[in-house]
Amino acid sequence: MLNLKGTYLMKRLHHLLIPLVCLIIIATAHASPSISFESWKISPEQLTVLEDLQRDTFKFFWETTNPKNGLTPDRYPNMEYSSVAGVGFALTAYLIGVEKQYVTRQEAAERTLTTLRFLWEAPQSDDQRNAAGYKGFFYHFLDMDSGRRHHRSELSTIDTALLIAGVLSALTYFDADNEMEARIRTLADALYRRIEWPWAYSKKHQPLLSMGWRPEKGHIDAYWRGYNEAMILYILALGSPTHPIDPAAWEKWTSTYHWDTHFNYPHVNFGPLFGHQYSHVWIDFREIQDAYMRSKGIDYFVNSQRATYAAQAYCIANPSAWKGYNERVWGLTACNGPAGTTIYNGDKQLSFYRYWARGTSAGYLRDDGTISPTAVGGSIPFAPAITIGTLEHFRTEFGDRLYGEYGFKDAFNLSFPDHPEGWFDNHYLAIDQGPILLMIENYRSEFIWNLMKKNPYIKEGLARAGFDGGWLSPEQG
Repeated sequence: MLNLKGTYLMKRLHHLLIPLVCLIIIATAHASPSISFESWKISPEQLTVLEDLQRDTFKFFWETTNPKNGLTPDRYPNMEYSSVAGVGFALTAYLIGVEKQYVTRQEAAERTLTTLRFLWEAPQSDDQRNAAGYKGFFYHFLDMDSGRRHHRSELSTIDTALLIAGVLSALTYFDADNEMEARIRTLADALYRRIEWPWAYSKKHQPLLSMGWRPEKGHIDAYWRGYNEAMILYILALGSPTHPIDPAAWEKWTSTYHWDTHFNYPHVNFGPLFGHQYSHVWIDFREIQDAYMRSKGIDYFVNSQRATYAAQAYCIANPSAWKGYNERVWGLTACNGPAGTTIYNGDKQLSFYRYWARGTSAGYLRDDGTISPTAVGGSIPFAPAITIGTLEHFRTEFGDRLYGEYGFKDAFNLSFPDHPEGWFDNHYLAIDQGPILLMIENYRSEFIWNLMKKNPYIKEGLARAGFDGGWLSPEQG
């Protein structure tokens, strides 16, 4: 509650304090939530929304992927090149397709085998044009047909990791005693074992990993530090049976975290929500902890939960007064945007961006009024009570401007002056479609989480990072 001094100041500085009061009320209302799957029940109408969304989003991966080589386009309908991270999401999406009977196990196995065979046979060298990767890593973007490096894209450590997460899901799932599934297991295992993770050490910050490499210049100076999507990268690099990185990398990485309170939610901060989602697609972090999270008394699942509520609270407060923001219109993450331009609306300057890592945290703010459904859909397991209703609202409020043949389009902006009714993207992005489909399934059945608990490489990577408790306990194994 406000004290007398606060009330006096509010009267004197009304235009300054009202926004602050709003922030306090919102933050207090959501203070450090602990949502369990049992504490909120989905309605039949909302369940139908999720059913439709999963089916339509699966079709993106199944229908746009090149059936000759298994390469998934980075985006659709402009299918100029493939994203290897998108291929990783696709490989796991096929398994959901089998479980939900969108496709048969035989069809999924054939598509998976085509993909893995192509990845294994694609050239690996330091050739600037005629290779798909080097040292077991893959370039961020590949030509959709040839599978060779697209333009001058970097050899990407994180995108390779997201690819390999999908590869390992296929390795674990296709366990039948027949020639095709045995070949899937052999190729998947070989692709993982081939990666020379220590080669990717940052030259100045070893044993932390560089973000990538280019044959023209060598390793990229930027390296993976601070909490972000690289958690899956470090776990896979630690778990390698052939070329593991130094276990000291995990402690050094977590030492670069930024713990802070944002909208009354104390957590390891990272602005764009995708950084709180990607690793959780394949790993169930509930009730398992490393040394860092033990020191904070929570786990990474709760951390992402708090980040999700903080992200919604920011949009409700709407300090920049973007059009439409409220408890059902929120979600900041890396996504497409309306334009790269600055527009003057009276005496107010408005800056807009194309693809941009939008997000909010205690020390990070990138917000141009652009909302992305994947920011919400990828967070469903963390906060179903606020995410599912938002997706339902997106579907009913914006209709086919935002929802099309492959589910939600990438983003929209209700404030862009060139479009009085709002700007709506016409693209679907693979790395944004993937978290929607896969995290809905984790919320509904825990299918991917339970599958990957069986994978010895994931368990070894977690153990070398110092995780224990929960499903990693000996009695649970």
